[in-house]
Amino acid sequence: MFIRIVKMSFHQENISKFLENFDLMKEKIRNSEGNRYLELYQDKNNPCIFFTYSFWETEQDLENYRQSALFDEVWTFTKKLFNDKPEAWSVDKIATLK
Repeated sequence: MFIRIVKMSFHQENISKFLENFDLMKEKIRNSEGNRYLELYQDKNNPCIFFTYSFWETEQDLENYRQSALFDEVWTFTKKLFNDKPEAWSVDKIATLK
């Protein structure tokens, strides 16, 4: 399992559109094959910046999602709202402290 972190920055006037669409799509994304966890974060200092944080069973599961009609629908809508290029990282968890 690995973690995918995506940073997205939106025009202020597009934040509500993004949040409405995320609310409509989040269960579909979460229920994609291999997706085990999904969260959305908003930056405390810059409310235009958001992060998705998701766990995927395999890199192929993420790639299958990225090639799916669902991803195409989500990304086609979302990318029109950006004010900066998105950034993404695939990372392995090294340690968890509770």
